[in-house]
Amino acid sequence: MGDPGWHGVRTDGLDGVADLVAREGRFIPRSVAELDRSSKQVVPYLVLRDGDRIFLMRRTRAGGDARLHDRYSIGVGGHLNPGDVDLPSGLRREWREELEADFTPDFRLVGLLNDDTTEVGSVHLGAVYVADAGGRPVGIRETHKLSGAFATRDEVAAVVDRMETWSHLVFEHLDATAGSPPPDALAVSGDMARGI
Repeated sequence: MGDPGWHGVRTDGLDGVADLVAREGRFIPRSVAELDRSSKQVVPYLVLRDGDRIFLMRRTRAGGDARLHDRYSIGVGGHLNPGDVDLPSGLRREWREELEADFTPDFRLVGLLNDDTTEVGSVHLGAVYVADAGGRPVGIRETHKLSGAFATRDEVAAVVDRMETWSHLVFEHLDATAGSPPPDALAVSGDMARGI
């Protein structure tokens, strides 16, 4: 895929993105993919809200990628695994692996994220989802790698200069579009996806 020729969050052309990834995607050993700019690793990236608050996390030095140590993030997600059928199933797996919650929310695809200005971003393409906790408690599962809690918009804005680049771009996009009607977005029901 290489450089898709744009920077930031795009909200146009979302129809069929998940199907395209499921149909055309292929798995490359991560040790190769992390160094190969000719392919982009598509990563589901969830911004979890609770009303007006955003789930804000901070990475510790125990995490595997030193490029992200001590950085703040508003994105829950990660690399797809060979057993993931598609983007939504990968996101549901990441939800279960990264967060402690007794529910799976409805995930809504709201954009695609690209940033070739950093080493990390140059080999990844984000599929940006949003979901709402609806007042239900959410915690971090791997507390040695992350800390996290819901924060107000102003609390998130106060650390934007210490965020991972993706989180910075997504926060600015969501902040700029706050109050605007959502773009045509694709919803994936958490409960329906689990067969409930």
